[in-house]
Amino acid sequence: MKSRALWGIALAVGMAGAAGAAERGPVTYAADINFAEDGSVAESLTGKPGNPENGAQVLAQKKIGNCIACHQVTALKDYPFHGEIGPSLDGVGSRYSEAQLRGILVDAKKTFEGSMMPSFFKTGGFIRPGIGFTGKPAKEPLPPLLTAEQIEDAVAFLMTLKDE
Repeated sequence: MKSRALWGIALAVGMAGAAGAAERGPVTYAADINFAEDGSVAESLTGKPGNPENGAQVLAQKKIGNCIACHQVTALKDYPFHGEIGPSLDGVGSRYSEAQLRGILVDAKKTFEGSMMPSFFKTGGFIRPGIGFTGKPAKEPLPPLLTAEQIEDAVAFLMTLKDE
């Protein structure tokens, strides 16, 4: 009987979560983004090229992008604790175009539907964010995880990671 009661509670919580998700409205971004069918974003978010040196910091720094928490990047070997959850980014500039990398950083789920990678430029349409330990949903729009400049800098750095 106890398991039946727990199942009922889990079902109610799940339905409440689904209802909350339905109320959330469309996905929004920090700027108007034109995604191609493959998830790529051809236009620069800033209208100018990014700085690869700054992009390396976006990938490496825990307080910025912290990409190395999930990805291994040999070019950033001086930074500890590279992750193994995501694919290695070595040679990524040979595997993907600049537009594809930009799209993946803006919203990886547009390219890889089941990705665990965060959408670094998304500001709305979330399901899980809440106000710290209150159980209340966060008020949208939320700030993007990275600025447009940081996205372009990260793309510029990733484009330097070519197969030799």
